[in-house]
Amino acid sequence: MAAATDYTALITSEHQAAPNFMAMVAAVSQCFVDQINVMQSIPAAFDLDTAVGVQLDAVGLWAGITRQVRAPLNVYFSLDTANLGFDQGSWQGPFDPPGGLVSLDDATFRTLIRAKIAANSWDGTIPGAAAAYANLFTTPGAFVLDSSVLDSGVLTPVSFIFIQDNQDMTMTVGISGAIPSAVLRSLLSGGYLPLRPEGVLANYVVPSVDNTSLFGFDVSNQYIAGFDFGSWAVPA
Repeated sequence: MAAATDYTALITSEHQAAPNFMAMVAAVSQCFVDQINVMQSIPAAFDLDTAVGVQLDAVGLWAGITRQVRAPLNVYFSLDTANLGFDQGSWQGPFDPPGGLVSLDDATFRTLIRAKIAANSWDGTIPGAAAAYANLFTTPGAFVLDSSVLDSGVLTPVSFIFIQDNQDMTMTVGISGAIPSAVLRSLLSGGYLPLRPEGVLANYVVPSVDNTSLFGFDVSNQYIAGFDFGSWAVPA
């Protein structure tokens, strides 16, 4: 980091004892020092990992997404509503409307930007879509349920994502395990990550009971399980 002393230290000993001259050089050089420091701080200020506030907003615009997202009325914290409790519902701020647009906090917005960047470079494949969706979750897992790719699980996640090609111009994006927050579910169902082929209808489902697999027959794993282990799939 630049400082005015970088320049005053260059003054020869003949003039070091002249306080007025030293002060004048320090005052003149300070404006250039400030400019240098601002320029050097720009890369970190607009780095996705460190940007905050309006700088993060600018990064989001480069990726094609904004902090303001449309969400249903049921995204705010509530003790008596399923899936809106602690770590799931968002606190309602003094200027947040009861419905409509919700302003994401920096951490959630940063996660969305990463997912949007992955979506922008999507190669059109189901595994690629699963990897992009996984960016929405802090500790994600991705699983592809398809005739050509039977298993591509990654990491040891809290929420597990799988994509099923229903072979009828529809696809199912299922999230098992921990139910995502209401805002993250809104990002999925609201189409902020349009990871589907043209003309294909996408359905987004989550388990009706937290930390369970989705109910299904002939499968028993962290994604789909039968009686006593799986729970009904409900719209995200």
